[in-house]
Amino acid sequence: MIQLIGTLLLFGYLPGAAMLRIPVADRYRRERLSADERAFWGIVLSAAWSLSLAFALALLHVYTSQRVLAANAVVVLAIASVWRRRLRYDRPTPPTRGALVPLAIGVGALWLYQPPSEYIIGGKDPGVYVNAGVQIAQGGSLVFRDGTAAGLPVPMRPLFFPQHMDQPYYSPRFMGFFLLDPDAGTVVDQFPHLYPVAIALGYGASGLLGVREASVFAAVAGVLALYFLASRLGGRLVGAAAASLMAINIIEVWYARYPNSEMLTQALGVAALLAVARAHVDEDPFFAPVAAVLLGLLPFARFDAILIAGLAATGPLLQWIGGDRIRWRFLIPLTALLAAFAAYFLTVVAPYAKLPRMWFSLHQMAVFVGLPTLTLAVFGARWLLARQASHRVLLYWTPRVLLAATLAMACYAWFLRHPAGALAPHDAYAFRAFGWYVDPRILVLAAIGLSIAMTTRFWRDPSTFIAFIGISTFVFYRLRIVPEHFWAARRFVPIILPGVCLAIACALAPTATRGASATRRLAGSARDLVRLILFALAAWSFWSATSAIRTHVEFGGIEGKIDRIASRFGSQDLLVVESRNASDVHVIALPLAYIWGKPALVLNTPKPDPLLFAEFIRWARQRYQTVYFLGGGGTDLLSRDVSVEPVGSERFQVPEYESLMNAYPTHVRRKEFDFGIYRFVDPQPLPDGIAFDVGTMDDLQVVRFNAKERDRRGTFRWTRGQSYLSLLGVDEARRELVLWMNNGNRPPAAGPATLEAFFGETSLGKVTVGLADQAYVFDIPQPLAAQAARNIGAATVRLISSTFNPRALTGADDDRELGVKVDRVELRRVPAAR
Repeated sequence: MIQLIGTLLLFGYLPGAAMLRIPVADRYRRERLSADERAFWGIVLSAAWSLSLAFALALLHVYTSQRVLAANAVVVLAIASVWRRRLRYDRPTPPTRGALVPLAIGVGALWLYQPPSEYIIGGKDPGVYVNAGVQIAQGGSLVFRDGTAAGLPVPMRPLFFPQHMDQPYYSPRFMGFFLLDPDAGTVVDQFPHLYPVAIALGYGASGLLGVREASVFAAVAGVLALYFLASRLGGRLVGAAAASLMAINIIEVWYARYPNSEMLTQALGVAALLAVARAHVDEDPFFAPVAAVLLGLLPFARFDAILIAGLAATGPLLQWIGGDRIRWRFLIPLTALLAAFAAYFLTVVAPYAKLPRMWFSLHQMAVFVGLPTLTLAVFGARWLLARQASHRVLLYWTPRVLLAATLAMACYAWFLRHPAGALAPHDAYAFRAFGWYVDPRILVLAAIGLSIAMTTRFWRDPSTFIAFIGISTFVFYRLRIVPEHFWAARRFVPIILPGVCLAIACALAPTATRGASATRRLAGSARDLVRLILFALAAWSFWSATSAIRTHVEFGGIEGKIDRIASRFGSQDLLVVESRNASDVHVIALPLAYIWGKPALVLNTPKPDPLLFAEFIRWARQRYQTVYFLGGGGTDLLSRDVSVEPVGSERFQVPEYESLMNAYPTHVRRKEFDFGIYRFVDPQPLPDGIAFDVGTMDDLQVVRFNAKERDRRGTFRWTRGQSYLSLLGVDEARRELVLWMNNGNRPPAAGPATLEAFFGETSLGKVTVGLADQAYVFDIPQPLAAQAARNIGAATVRLISSTFNPRALTGADDDRELGVKVDRVELRRVPAAR
């Protein structure tokens, strides 16, 4: 515990606290900050320094958490040895009871955001972030070497990662990971790396627990950043109200527990807006480079966060147009960091940069014409507003025109915007979907608060208002490219959600009545009571919405299950995992490979070339101690030259909140993993009678069936609309296919349960399946059976079933398309008489 505390202090507080005390850049201004805000800046500066240093080391392929800790210790000791007693503040603002407010909010948020998700599997963005971060921690580099991929012979690569000729990478290694050079085995993940670097720091501090807590600490930092930003703008009550509301908003609670880069973007972005205000409005020179660094780091967390940096810089630009001076301490570091990001973006994460580069190539003329035009307009505006009368016009009308345009767009988007022509429904209703997260009546309160704040306090913090309005316009007007479910709509988290909570708090700010008459004080007290009631209603709306997820842990328990699976295999074993087109087993392959270090390859297709795959198995069994296959029923890989023996099976469920498209989720579902583990062995002679029980270690014989199930009569699987059987041993003698089936007590409204079997394009017959278990016999024509006998691979039988949806017909909690229950499959010899 002592070591963990020391690690956290060196990562997250001591370097920044030492930097804050350096007697340069008018330190007396920092002394005047409240004690709690000084502590906050110590945390922010340390986090920014640690992230930047770790990122640079990983970029140079030499990252370790020990090196970051050592460097941070050196920085602290160097500052202490150079400035010594001069590091003491002269006349600092002493701590007050008000410092307990952000402490209470931070501790409350930390409690509320526990326990975090165990999202370590692949398949979606969170798993990519987590596994990329662990790889940085284990391998020390942003671009790392995958020895399993590098060791694969060239002729066998198409089985697992065929070359993509039209992409800036060779092939996907796993979902979200790109194989750049198959000879060297170099791999890079899909996203910018600042959040994975934060995960790597967490892994170095406390293993997988630190990985899970990375988003939690980022969310708490974002809540505290909003507290200090709002306190500077409207006082501590406004800060406490804004931070408290955001802390208990349902999407803040969700993503605080869920691996994502938005939480880190929120923490850096809101802190950057506060630093911009301190530098350009409060004229504190120390915060000019701080603001530049924080804004410059944002794109390294999310590419679209470059818009936040640009809009935040618009505030100082607007002040310069009005006659203020340029602060080079802000402009030069920000320009340098954005240039560094451009170089990093076009080289290290070149696969991710493909779409932005395509956009740029399509809009080159607009960019090359627009930028000079905008520059001329800015300089022209400064020249026109040089007179004092024009300056007064700028001060008065800028916030009012901006506010009027914002309210007009909001009303149009909520009441009038409908799909038409090229305007898709998910774009047209983007702003209305925000009502999932903030009640529309509370949005009215936010509009009132925004109106009050912009007309009275705009020039106290122009960057915050401009960033909030600009990002809102960008996100709610055209950014929702495709329909998304409730838990995926997160682009508003970094800036829009804090801005809305700040606006609500401004609407509920108490009335100043000092020195007023008794009547005015009484009226002010009545208004404050109304505001307090409105705040309570808003807080209750937010808090009650979180009741459904407060005790929910997304994928809770999956870490232990994958750890148990990993313990089955050694470091010299190879895991061949079925394709993502066959089942969800591939999502487990990613953490097995990149967290537990097990050699793993994911098949590219459910039906690999049998000759090439047989050659691969012969090679792999010579190179690796044992070669295993993990599959859940959907891969056709057995042949006369490839045999397996069952080792075991895994079946477990983990909680996953339902993900409805354009609808509010209401309950937790159970995500099921059901797959077999097989060991590749020497080819075995086929028995005369071939039969297997469906639902029991049948993963290599069935394709596109529903999951294994068991009832009082035994194991079975439901067919889908189109399912397949993969059969070895079909020849002129063994060509009688027998399927034991029943209709599963099919509802009468579903109609008769029919099934038609095809061998290639030839129909073997169509049957109506009854309620009782019964054997249905299909005869494979002799010429087709003779042709199948000459092939090395397994023969495929296609089953076409009439299906029904239990939820649609009966309201049951089962949304699958079900055909018939298949219990057993036999391939028998044809009687001699035939």
